Amino acid sequence: MNRDQVKGRVEETKGKIKEVAGKLTNDDELELEGKVQKHVGKVQSGFGDVKDDIKNAVDDE
Repeated sequence: MNRDQVKGRVEETKGKIKEVAGKLTNDDELELEGKVQKHVGKVQSGFGDVKDDIKNAVDDE
């Protein structure tokens, strides 16, 4: 697991927590912020997955 995968998954988790907290407190701004952060984390971890796949493909050659 590379750095982008770890950071992305951490951001996803933090975003999910903010999203739930926003729902519980009826804070639409916090909920939206959490959704955005969660999706940014998904993109970052996806980027890390691609980097890992490329590295593994090169190592297999």
